[in-house]
Amino acid sequence: MLSVDRASVCYDHIQAVWDVTFTVKEGSITALVGSNGAGKSAMLKGIAGILPLAAGTIGFQNRALESLRPHDRVEAGISLVPEGRRIFPELTVQENLEIGAYNRRARRHLRQTLKEMYQLFSVLEQRKRQVAGSLSGGEQQMLAIGRSLMSRPKLLMLDEPFLGLSPLMVKRVIQMVENINAQGVTILLVEQNVLETLRLASMVYILETGRITLQGTGRALLENPHVKTAYLGL
Repeated sequence: MLSVDRASVCYDHIQAVWDVTFTVKEGSITALVGSNGAGKSAMLKGIAGILPLAAGTIGFQNRALESLRPHDRVEAGISLVPEGRRIFPELTVQENLEIGAYNRRARRHLRQTLKEMYQLFSVLEQRKRQVAGSLSGGEQQMLAIGRSLMSRPKLLMLDEPFLGLSPLMVKRVIQMVENINAQGVTILLVEQNVLETLRLASMVYILETGRITLQGTGRALLENPHVKTAYLGL
């Protein structure tokens, strides 16, 4: 579904990602993991079109993305849940969700998709008239994911979805990600929580200082000596 080939991404004039190559298979949960500052978020922003590529190419369903603006990439079927959730705190839960369906393809199905979001996230239906800023951290994360799903994406990119959540809420979000994937949405996950990510993802790429240094199935990397020492504290 997604093919990143020798991509380099810069924040202003500071290079964050060097010569990165990876693929995301349709229907999979694929992950980029690494420590803070490794370049994971920069890579997602490069795919979303928020940051330009300094070099390399990105293909989505055999279509080159480099010339597409961010909103055109959403129209093509790519959606990003940003780090820190970035909800609109003064708007209600339902208003936040409806904003997610701004693209032309999604607007035609807004009411049906909204119904689906309330089935997936029942707590959001209970709080649909509540201002989003009053939700708990976990509820805000559900809202951020729901808002991105309102665009009816084929590829959902999640940037640090477990950040700041309790262990119990992390497990709930993991279950939701698995449910979303089971409904046919391909997932590209960026996380610092390496243990949970290796258990969740079918394919994992490890980024260190802007470069991919290891790759493999989540199960195989759980047994990798470097991963055990550097990321799992074993």
